[in-house]
Amino acid sequence: MRLTARTLGALAFAATLLLPAISGAQTPAPPTTAPVKGVKVDEGKPQASPPAVASPPTASQGSTAVPGWNNPPKSWEAASEKSQYASIPGRETNVLIQAEGRKWRAFHNGPLVNYGGWLVAAVFALLILTYLIAGKVRLAQAPTGRLIERFNAVERTSHWTMAICFVFLALTGAFMLWGKYLVLPWLGYKGFAYTTIAFKNIHNFVGPLFIFSLAVSFLIFVKDNLWHARDTKWMLHIRGMFNHTEVPSGKFNGGEKLWFWGGLVFLGAFVSVTGLILDFPNWNQGREAMQYANMVHAVAAVCFIAGSFIHVYIGTIGMEGAYQAMRRGHVDEEWAREHHLLWYEDVKAGRRSERIAPAGAQPATGD
Repeated sequence: MRLTARTLGALAFAATLLLPAISGAQTPAPPTTAPVKGVKVDEGKPQASPPAVASPPTASQGSTAVPGWNNPPKSWEAASEKSQYASIPGRETNVLIQAEGRKWRAFHNGPLVNYGGWLVAAVFALLILTYLIAGKVRLAQAPTGRLIERFNAVERTSHWTMAICFVFLALTGAFMLWGKYLVLPWLGYKGFAYTTIAFKNIHNFVGPLFIFSLAVSFLIFVKDNLWHARDTKWMLHIRGMFNHTEVPSGKFNGGEKLWFWGGLVFLGAFVSVTGLILDFPNWNQGREAMQYANMVHAVAAVCFIAGSFIHVYIGTIGMEGAYQAMRRGHVDEEWAREHHLLWYEDVKAGRRSERIAPAGAQPATGD
């Protein structure tokens, strides 16, 4: 038989495959670790196997940047954060890994989203329960038809400017905070991305106008919101607002003054200052300052939203005539007497600029 070069090559390849099986040769064992010089090795005891190499971290082992996917590896938490050389000029451009960023992410996607959501939901549920049990606060006596000016045009314009800006900021801010949990699953990635970008720009541009309206409203209403001892008494007997035994108050009662100082002034100052820090990164603030500003801004904003639910509830469906006071600027004389007796007496005595209009001069301020 004539053997060609191709045939000889095939036979040689087959021999290399069959030779270990024919001869009974075993696969050589992996080399053992060479003994270290100067260290006695006990031949009778099994040697410890070399440490296993850790497998790469999966997405679920990382942080909570995005729940379930796209998370940085766990190993980043132990990575060195020492500043390195960077050819790009600018502040913190040579810092590639920042510990505060992980802390911010963990807080933002953990306690803030969870507890903040429960707070807003709890206040909303409490108001629904209050309405179902107590209903609307109505007048004990029939309206007289004589109207008292409650808010002038400047006061109403300031209030509604602030209120409209707040609604835009609350809706866009809530979308950016809870949107990826509530909206992303049904809107989809593309729609959610475009909507978030649009809402972010609305939020950024409306914010400065809201800050301006807060400052104007403070200057307009502060004179009637100074705290007095009677306001503390009103707060201690807040149930009187529902059973027609309300403690006499001036133009604003203790609850309204609490919202003015706690909401408009205190929370408004926090969201304003931190909002400006976030809105203007060209002021050269560092990433850590931006992260802390974002956390404070979000906490204050969530509390602001929760508190505004109470304010809006009382000013609309919660109390008869309250909405008309800010909508048209007038309230019925009986409404003023029952809810703000001291202010009503000052108006009747001529100690205030507001006047009582004759019956029929303005529409009745009922529901």
